[in-house]
Amino acid sequence: MKKLCLDFANTLQWHASENPQEHLNSYKDLMDWGHKKGILSEIDIQKLNREARRKPDASEKVLKRAIELREAIYRIFSAVAAGAHPEAGDLSILNRDLAKTMAQSRITPTKDGFTWDINGNKEELDWMLKPIVRSAADLLTSNELDRVKECADDKGCGWLFMDRSRNRSRRWCDMKDCGNRAKAKRFYIRKQKK
Repeated sequence: MKKLCLDFANTLQWHASENPQEHLNSYKDLMDWGHKKGILSEIDIQKLNREARRKPDASEKVLKRAIELREAIYRIFSAVAAGAHPEAGDLSILNRDLAKTMAQSRITPTKDGFTWDINGNKEELDWMLKPIVRSAADLLTSNELDRVKECADDKGCGWLFMDRSRNRSRRWCDMKDCGNRAKAKRFYIRKQKK
């Protein structure tokens, strides 16, 4: 679940380029993403759709807040990946939403012990942001923070990911995509030097 916040940050593709591609163009897009990631069920989406139709201005505000949160999360983890300190303003945005999330969090028993659960009304238009915020807080305070990387693609991919490689040497979001492009570029440059 810690990776959820990185997946959310990656809803803007080519984040570090001059031409990023937005995937959250509407409140419906936000709900669809939440469903795809297992945050929202089909029933949750039906209820949220009704609520969004009843309150279009409120759903638009939630979308704007989600994008503001996403950008703060992206900048925080991009800074972490670069070995830098995040900006205070970005941490302030995360902490604002974390305070709301923690106010609705509780410890619940599981068959193996206990876990955090987010209590609250899933029919609130912004409910799906709470697991994302919790994910960001959990990752920032975990011993896996040094595994957060940003794609080293020189075209501005900016994809954030967890480096699960044994020696922590992964450089690209995907070897089939940005990694392959980098390999082809190195091959081309070597060939030109001969």
